[in-house]
Amino acid sequence: MTNEPVNSGMTAELNKQIRLARSVAKRLQWVFLLALGSLPLSAFAACPDLSAFYQAEEADSAALQQQISQLLAQCLESSEFFALYGAAQLSNSDLAGALESLERALLLNPGNGAAAIDYAQALFEEGQLFTALEMNQQLIAREDLPEGIDAALQSRQERWRAFTRQSSLQAEVLAGYDNNLNGAPDSGQITLTLSGEPIQLGLDPEFRPHSGGYLSTRAAYQQRQLAPESQQNWGAEIRSRNSEYSQSDLLQFAASYQFLKPSRTNSWQAAAGVNHLQYGGSSLFTGLDSSFRYQLGSDRRCNPYSQLAVQHQDFHRENRLDGLETEASLGVSCPQFGSAGRQQLRVDLGRINNFAANSDRLGGDRVAWKSNLSWQYSLQTASLRAQLSHTNIEDRRGYSPLLKEGAKRSLKRSYLLLEYRRPVHLLGSSANFMINVYHQRQRSNLELFRSKDTSAALGFGWVF
Repeated sequence: MTNEPVNSGMTAELNKQIRLARSVAKRLQWVFLLALGSLPLSAFAACPDLSAFYQAEEADSAALQQQISQLLAQCLESSEFFALYGAAQLSNSDLAGALESLERALLLNPGNGAAAIDYAQALFEEGQLFTALEMNQQLIAREDLPEGIDAALQSRQERWRAFTRQSSLQAEVLAGYDNNLNGAPDSGQITLTLSGEPIQLGLDPEFRPHSGGYLSTRAAYQQRQLAPESQQNWGAEIRSRNSEYSQSDLLQFAASYQFLKPSRTNSWQAAAGVNHLQYGGSSLFTGLDSSFRYQLGSDRRCNPYSQLAVQHQDFHRENRLDGLETEASLGVSCPQFGSAGRQQLRVDLGRINNFAANSDRLGGDRVAWKSNLSWQYSLQTASLRAQLSHTNIEDRRGYSPLLKEGAKRSLKRSYLLLEYRRPVHLLGSSANFMINVYHQRQRSNLELFRSKDTSAALGFGWVF
């Protein structure tokens, strides 16, 4: 099984560790060969003496690889040759070639320590963390290694083992403008039906759209623990939005846990979480979530998946709104596609059923169809992400006799989110410059639920 050693927030650290580990592995290989000597040439009469290549440690890796490759036809049965050739390929970042050559070296001579040292390094760089750890541990246990190498191998083992438990802290600060901070309806008046007659009622200014600037902050902690056959993720997050219109201030807390079981043919994931929302300084909503996801694996760039999610919804200000919501969805995920694998795409379609916890909830039970599209494009020094969502919601019974004589409520909600990120150097540390643009529109047969909201923000984000 292949396990990626780090998440995207740790890419820079991984690259640093790979460069360090590659340098150590390179020196281990030369020390080992020079200390033990090459294999007896009598075993491979057609293969010439390769000792001259050991002195070329500092030579250009591409040139060294080219020189060694010219001896391939003469050294097809030489473990020493393939160990040396694989080391050159590894130094030249030719992982596929290095793995093939080093495997051949070990097949010809399972005791070839130089090949084993580099093979473990190649496995680590390819992302096979636990296979690399196992092989490096076997090297540590060997008693025929030259003095000094065991300490370097032990140091490498500790560095690699650190990747099985990873954590990160993220922080974001954005300033923006929103033309509907309180999510109010479009119209300043609504039509009521009293005694069968329509009556126009003007809304209080407090319930009309309020626009203005806002400050948004986010802090998140994530921890990931890897095992040979599974992965566990923990996360906690806090978000806030504050503006001059304090009645619309938001504060959100969320915590989550995921257990993943990946393999080459398929993977499944179970998750649970809780989120709590405060609006205008008081508690508004608490949700308890659980989900199960199953995804097929293949050699294709896009893989189908299915997911079932359940949420218990508790509205603190109005208990009549409480409910239990289930969602079953099908989708396809494309982690890498397009030119040089720079694009990511995910599309899914879900069926939602929301069951009222109280018999007197306005509109009763609800059913909905929801579609999502998420796309990301990685530029040379930046990334662009777009998310588009559309939901059709229908109440099972009439919403209120005061609105269109008790008609069933129908909602069509759509939103588009655009996000641009670019790494920058800010106040002596690395950060991401961010621009977010958001637009939402909700249509309904009832005027009270027709609304539009557009916002734009820019700021910075950090990963520690």
